[in-house]
Amino acid sequence: QVQLVESGGGLVQAGDSLRLSCAASGLDFSRYAMGWFRQAPGKERECVAAISWNSGRTNYADSVKGRFTISRDNAKNTVYLQMHSLKTEDTAVYYCAASGLPFGWIIYDYNYWGQGTQVTVSS
Repeated sequence: QVQLVESGGGLVQAGDSLRLSCAASGLDFSRYAMGWFRQAPGKERECVAAISWNSGRTNYADSVKGRFTISRDNAKNTVYLQMHSLKTEDTAVYYCAASGLPFGWIIYDYNYWGQGTQVTVSS
């Protein structure tokens, strides 16, 4: 049974930093591309960062480029999202997801999803 468990969300002020973690189990983690998505109330789920299985390729949404960094530790079956200079518009539920493709960006590229962790940024 595949499980993706996010942690590290919370309530922070604008300008603060947070690091999200996603621990994976039940899959050969090193063979999966990973992504971080977010969904704000009333908005569609969007990918903010993605990383290939071997960390050789990463991509970021324009809205987070230069502020967020995705990384992974295949020895720990964990993917991270380091977030700096948080803005109120970053408020959303953040989900990690695993893709059997070499790299994924859209929702349909991903096979497995976590339950999400809430990030709230206050002004």
